Amino acid sequence: MKKCIIIANGKAPKRSDVIFFLKKGYDTIFCADGGANSIRKIGLAPNFIIGDFDSVSKDTLNYFKDKSAIINFTRQTDTDVEKCLKFAIKKKFSEAILFGVTGDRLDHIICNLAIVIKFFDKIKCSIVAEKSFLSAFNSYVELKTKPNETISIYAFDDKTKITSKGLKYPLKNSTLPFGKKESTSNVAVGDKVSLKIKNGIAFVIREMEKIKKYDLI
Repeated sequence: MKKCIIIANGKAPKRSDVIFFLKKGYDTIFCADGGANSIRKIGLAPNFIIGDFDSVSKDTLNYFKDKSAIINFTRQTDTDVEKCLKFAIKKKFSEAILFGVTGDRLDHIICNLAIVIKFFDKIKCSIVAEKSFLSAFNSYVELKTKPNETISIYAFDDKTKITSKGLKYPLKNSTLPFGKKESTSNVAVGDKVSLKIKNGIAFVIREMEKIKKYDLI
């Protein structure tokens, strides 16, 4: 199973977060255009820099020219993150951790959250943003947890049904339609939470620091 990291042009990731996933086998790094500026700041080097290069600095491209494969895609029908994902899919990667997909622009944040769903059937995407780790699921999943870990769950329509075990506030064939109902700041009561998700996709958001501290991936 090939796994990768994609760094976008939003808020730069913490070096320790990137290192954590590198050690977990996400050993190829793609930078989406200006994401190369971010990875340079934290002292790491990407395997690939991909985009139309409207946000990466010339100095950064020059810095990485002998360290990374630099690929210029000029098409404007895809975002730079989508260009990276399509390239990763072509190279047979099955999982991606996305960094730098949040920042100052709300439209970019919404677009990048939507990308997780848009590419769901082609590559499993998770997001690290600030103190949070977001994953998407559409079937049964068991999560390694710690007691009192905060876990929030969001779905998008009335068709998606969610049943949980191991949460303080249990879900039983519940719907969490976006804008109507959600399971924000639910709490794990033990070392495992199981979710059964039917007829749709649900976002699960967890605490990144606890995931790293207790190795919950």
